Amino acid sequence: MTIIEADSEESVADIIKQGNTLEIAGSGSKLGLGRPVTASNRLSLRGLSGITLYEPAELVLSAKAATPLAEIEAILAERHQALAFEPPDLSRLLGTTANHQTIGGIVATNLSGPRRCVAGGVRDHVLGLRAVNGRGEIFRAGGRVVKNVTGYDLCKLLTGSYGTMAVFTEITLKVLPAPETEESLVLAGLDEKAAVGVMCQAMGSSAGISGAAWVPHQGMPPLTVLRLEGFGPSVEARRQRLLTRLALHAPADLWTEDKSRSFWRDVRDVIPLAGQPDRAVWKISLTPPQAPDLLGKLAALPGSQAFLDWGGALLWLSLPCGADAQAHAVRALLPIGAHAMLMVAPAAIRTEQPVFQPQPPAQMAIENRVRQSFDPDQRLNPGRMTQ
Repeated sequence: MTIIEADSEESVADIIKQGNTLEIAGSGSKLGLGRPVTASNRLSLRGLSGITLYEPAELVLSAKAATPLAEIEAILAERHQALAFEPPDLSRLLGTTANHQTIGGIVATNLSGPRRCVAGGVRDHVLGLRAVNGRGEIFRAGGRVVKNVTGYDLCKLLTGSYGTMAVFTEITLKVLPAPETEESLVLAGLDEKAAVGVMCQAMGSSAGISGAAWVPHQGMPPLTVLRLEGFGPSVEARRQRLLTRLALHAPADLWTEDKSRSFWRDVRDVIPLAGQPDRAVWKISLTPPQAPDLLGKLAALPGSQAFLDWGGALLWLSLPCGADAQAHAVRALLPIGAHAMLMVAPAAIRTEQPVFQPQPPAQMAIENRVRQSFDPDQRLNPGRMTQ
């Protein structure tokens, strides 16, 4: 595969107009997500890097697509601000270089961390973008303020499109003040049903929980962890309120800032399931009340490991890679409305098995027409989102 470097938006458009099929890459940290791409050339966006606008008072930041996420987070930290959707670093899971991802890759794959359940996902924080479609046409969507959408919200449509409809060249994001401090309440020994009940009760309370996870540990009781963030006095008051509400369930331990941050960083980056070769990792979205029953069914699959995030609305599952139709086995157990994506597996398995949740024919027909309107000749990341 020939690597073609682009150093400007115009050069991206010119390269696309040449008509070759292209695999799109910034740092390459997300190439292992989705189905393997079959393309003639790789379009490298490494030359499109740098923060182009940052207005801390307006809570707005714009950056070229290949700008390292670490660079963006560093400049935000100087002004005590952050990306509220808490972007994960899946390098340990994917076997790639740590702290190497770009903002374009995060938006293209719509990856959000534990705060997703209260702050929204990536697409809720994208205010605007510039991109080039499969015809080589440069276009702009959204803007640099929150209330700027008329007609179709292309920012939400293109976020999570895995580079199959357009190549991002610049992205504008809403940023928020970073929490002054954090701590976590920890309940040990709850089974999945009791844990989901506690997490739902906490999330529905006035305590302002910003994270809720249930993580089993081999040979140790599972942990149900609830995160509180904000100003110190506020966190303390909300903690007492939450303790009063949960007093009947189990005594709670308290993790202060350092231990709390370390735990939630591991949950964000799916560390409990990382570092295990020859295993497939699934990301399953569902409603919290569905989680305990599904966990019980998945436990019957040989070698399964799992934990819950987003208050029970996200289930991470790890299974040994096998020759059987693993995708069928997992999806056959899903409750109505749940979605399963194969996040990590060897390329051969991601080629043979459906990576993304299969959609009903009518919905798939609509999606295909939308893709066709942006990339009629399927030049951009061909095959990456094929069912």
